Amino acid sequence: MAGLLCLGAGEQQPLKGGQVALSVEAGRGRDHAPMVFIAPGPFTMGSNEGLPNERPEHIVSLDGYYIDKYEVTLNLYRKFLEAEKHEAPQTWDDEAATTVGDRPAIGMRWPSAAAYCKWAGKRLPTEAEWEKAARGADARRYPWGNMQPFVDIANYNRGIWVSEAITLAAVTSGLEGMSVRHGLKEGGKSPFGVFHMAGNAAEWVADWYERDYYQRSPEKNPLGPASGEKRVLRGGSWADLPSALRVTARFSAEPDFEDRTTGFRCAMDATK
Repeated sequence: MAGLLCLGAGEQQPLKGGQVALSVEAGRGRDHAPMVFIAPGPFTMGSNEGLPNERPEHIVSLDGYYIDKYEVTLNLYRKFLEAEKHEAPQTWDDEAATTVGDRPAIGMRWPSAAAYCKWAGKRLPTEAEWEKAARGADARRYPWGNMQPFVDIANYNRGIWVSEAITLAAVTSGLEGMSVRHGLKEGGKSPFGVFHMAGNAAEWVADWYERDYYQRSPEKNPLGPASGEKRVLRGGSWADLPSALRVTARFSAEPDFEDRTTGFRCAMDATK
């Protein structure tokens, strides 16, 4: 596929269960965004302690795949809008994309998020792929572990919107403060090294939403229901309370939903 780059050298990180994360700094796809390779294997999805739509807790096995290390930024999304002559979100601020282009792009509808990933030679991650990338193989509650979130480890509970520069955190940086004392010098990234899987921007994923889907979800590579009225959102946002930041928390919205809390990241099959 045009636009794909060769993999750069990455650092392998052994994880519980023998799985390995490979951070790919050179980038893949037309947007050249850094991606992380998630090795094939099982992980625990859902939570018996969560809301009804998170139950039952179950084991899911996924093929290997790549996922963006960072949320899609304002700068990258602007390139897509210009290249494809795509309609910008109603809340789009071109000045912000120029001055603080390292913040996550927000406000797009689900079809626009999917269109960006297609333009980049990628796709939206499935709900299962998103959760594995955020959770790792040890059934943790948050990307950084089981410790409750606090303001120095995740961007959440910020109240009202101010601006991209003030309300959103740069996608490539962790939050400093208490996180350093807890040994989390790069903020609340996941065990696979994926940033801002909790807070900052909530993220569209590929799946249609169904509250009871986990009760019959296949054990291997689940794709979600074949159809539906709403799409799944994951990760919580800058406006959410701590409970929404759990890696198992599931939310939904109609595909044409537009809000300053909502962004996305892309994924890619490992065979590409």
